[in-house]
Amino acid sequence: MSDDRSRLLVVDDDAALLRLMTMRLEAAGYAVTAVDSGERALAELAVGRPQLVITDMRMPGMNGAALFDAIQRDFPSLPVIVLTAHGTIPDAVDATRHGVFSYLTKPYEPAFLLAEIERGLKIGAGAPGGAGEDWRAGIVTCNASMEAVLAQVRLLAAGNASVLIRGPSGSGKELLAKALHLAGPRGNARFLAVNCGAIPEQLLESELFGHLKGSFTGAVRDHRGLFQEAQGGTLFLDEIGDMPMPLQVKLLRVLEERQVRPVGSTRSFPIDVRIVSATHRPLEQDFAENRFREDLYYRLNVATLVLPSLAERRDDIPLLANHFLRTLGERYGKPVGGFAPMAMDMLIGAPWPGNVRQLYNVVEQAVALSITPVIPPGLIQNALRDDQRMESLENARMRFERDYLVRTLRITGGNVSHAARLAKRNRTEFYKLLQRHHLEPSRFK
Repeated sequence: MSDDRSRLLVVDDDAALLRLMTMRLEAAGYAVTAVDSGERALAELAVGRPQLVITDMRMPGMNGAALFDAIQRDFPSLPVIVLTAHGTIPDAVDATRHGVFSYLTKPYEPAFLLAEIERGLKIGAGAPGGAGEDWRAGIVTCNASMEAVLAQVRLLAAGNASVLIRGPSGSGKELLAKALHLAGPRGNARFLAVNCGAIPEQLLESELFGHLKGSFTGAVRDHRGLFQEAQGGTLFLDEIGDMPMPLQVKLLRVLEERQVRPVGSTRSFPIDVRIVSATHRPLEQDFAENRFREDLYYRLNVATLVLPSLAERRDDIPLLANHFLRTLGERYGKPVGGFAPMAMDMLIGAPWPGNVRQLYNVVEQAVALSITPVIPPGLIQNALRDDQRMESLENARMRFERDYLVRTLRITGGNVSHAARLAKRNRTEFYKLLQRHHLEPSRFK
């Protein structure tokens, strides 16, 4: 049975005060998780995100300020209310300047706390146009890194800035783009997607910008392009790094002028479309080697969202696998109810070079061949073996390079100088490698 109450995380090392506050908040209709330290609060945030956090300022170990810094880094849209004694008011005021939603002095007035909670929940409720949490309904996750990405989506959704989504193939970039669209004021308008690497250049130009009848062989009627079809909504340009250079020039002009001219036409049409693009390629390297226009890159990359690979969010594999199992069981008309423990262990431990898309394919093959209500390990083993694909040398090299850098940063606790020495590279070259893979050393400290 679902619980529609707003979820609060309360943090205080005073057991009596924590118990009293929990009772008052639950009596007011909230679902409360209560913990006695900042460290336990972070553990709770790793498995599920509340809608608001209330924390004491002065606690042993991780204090309220350190907890807020960690929340601000990973969940920037999550409202935090700080409770403080008179002696730490200057710290609380300073925290407010850095983004704490509100602070209250102890002993606090219960009615005022409830009013601040309601105010915080309204502010943190999401961007205009989003319907509760419906905007993210297509994304199945309990992973902290994914929740941090979704928090960024909520912040970006209200604006109109172009967004570039980075992530490996099969990681769900189009799903994230759709969530960004649904969470914002354009959510009721159209969301259209095109894969820039899957369509020949002339057809892609026509698909994007439209054409007039007779403008080229086979143009037997006028055709409205995706820019016009998506008017008022969002256009998702997948694998933008594969777009041919001549089309990059035309796309840049459209973005600068906010007008589109169909192929064969002398007339331009104004457009009101939000552009979201995606790539698995290192575009900075591409424009350094003249394969991608640098000016177009900066037009598209006003804001960036980085999707983790499935191997980086293994805690999501049981959730995703069971979600796919329910969906595919209905499609195939089979009463499959779960995975044998060893089968699930195989799924969790697999390398997943094809990410979420590959996981879906493996589960689908297992469901299609299953004759029992529980998926046995043999079917998963066979599906994984059948789904092994030889990845490109470039992808293999990039994957190895990124994994190597992550391991090095973990070993050195994010110390770049030490990591560079271990890798036998100079500091400048090592920093360039980190930038290529969008790795932030401070995250490993």
